[in-house]
Order: sequence, then C-alpha cells, then structure tokens
Amino acid sequence: MTVIDLAWFFRRRVRYSLLGVLGLLMILSACKPTDVEKMTIAAEQSTHTALGVATFAGGCFWCTEADFDKLPGVISTTSGYIGGEEKNPTYKQVVAGKTGHVEAVQVRFNKTQTNFAELLAAYWLTIDPLTPNRQFCDTGAPYRSVIFYHNDEQHELAKESKATLETSGRFAQPVVTEIWPATTFYPAEEYHQDYYLKNPARYRLYRSNCGRDQRLKELWGKKH
Repeated sequence: MTVIDLAWFFRRRVRYSLLGVLGLLMILSACKPTDVEKMTIAAEQSTHTALGVATFAGGCFWCTEADFDKLPGVISTTSGYIGGEEKNPTYKQVVAGKTGHVEAVQVRFNKTQTNFAELLAAYWLTIDPLTPNRQFCDTGAPYRSVIFYHNDEQHELAKESKATLETSGRFAQPVVTEIWPATTFYPAEEYHQDYYLKNPARYRLYRSNCGRDQRLKELWGKKH
C-alpha cells in the first residue's frame, strides 16, 4: 500500500467515524424530553405503587422498631409519635402524657414481598394485648398498644385480625389493643432512631430488665 493509499484509508475511517457520531446524536435528539420524563414518572409510580406504609404502637418504640426490622419485606422503620393534637411533640412531653400521643413505629414495606395482614400477624406476637395503658415495664397512656390504619382496607384487616384473636380462645381476658385512624406522625428525636443498633448493650439491658421477652413467652408460648 502506497503513502497515498494510506492517506486515503485514514481519511475514510475518520469520515465514517464522524458520520457514526453524527448518526448517534441524531437518534438521541429524536428522543423527545417528554418521552424521557414519561419513563421517569412511570418508574417512580411503579416504585410508589409497591411501597406500603403501616403504623403500630407497641410500647417502647426502640423494641417495636427492632422487632419489625427483622421481618422480610420491611424497607425501613421510624420511631415517632402519633395520635395527639400537639404539633411537633418532644419525647419528654409525650412520655409525661401531656400531648395525647403514643410512642409508635411507622413501617415502610415492599408490597411485593409482604402485606399489611402479615405485618399484623407479626405485630400481635410483639405486644401484650391484654393490658391497658401499659406495655411491659412502661406504664401510662403513651405506651398503650394501638394499630393505626391508613386506609379502609387496613381498617377492615385490623378489625378482622383483632376479632380473630378475641374468638380464638387463646386468652380469657379481653383484647384491649385499640384501632385508630392514622393522623400526623412525628418522627422522634434522632437519638431514638435505630437505638438498638446505636446502643446495643444498653438496649439489651433495657429489654431484659423490662421483662418484655419473658412476658411475650408467657403470652404466645415461645421465645420472641
């Protein structure tokens, strides 16, 4: 191949490369911004559709959070306050019974992996449903057990689940766990979030001294 032939060959390669780049740019420009936006919105809607929210009060939210984090399909848990009228309540206000709130945990879950009925079944095993205004060593209205429903379906499932437990013959005493519509949920102070992970030794000591697992074994017949 002569020098002239080589020069022609490289000029042709460069021209074809440039044409390829220009062709790609033309294809990309043909994709309208609205099409990309639609694809993004569709993806976001799909994710939102698969995401469920449930809220449960079962005494100390450190323990409730730890219990729900173990369940398959649970994406996240947040400790907080719900059920009262005071805006942005603090921990001290709530536990003093001044706001009407209860300690609760808001659970976000993947509806393709679990559902509200399964979360309800797990919830009962983590609480004492027979004692009003108390859970284990924590006493007072802020520690009562409550199922908060976010829609009509959750409301019906909660009532059915409670009725099933009441008629099962397991307990001679009435089931006092309440069922309320979900209101504004206020996340608790940051040091309460994932407390069992941030302070594992203190958490284990608290849970043991509170007699939570011992009472659960008495109620449900197995170690939680």
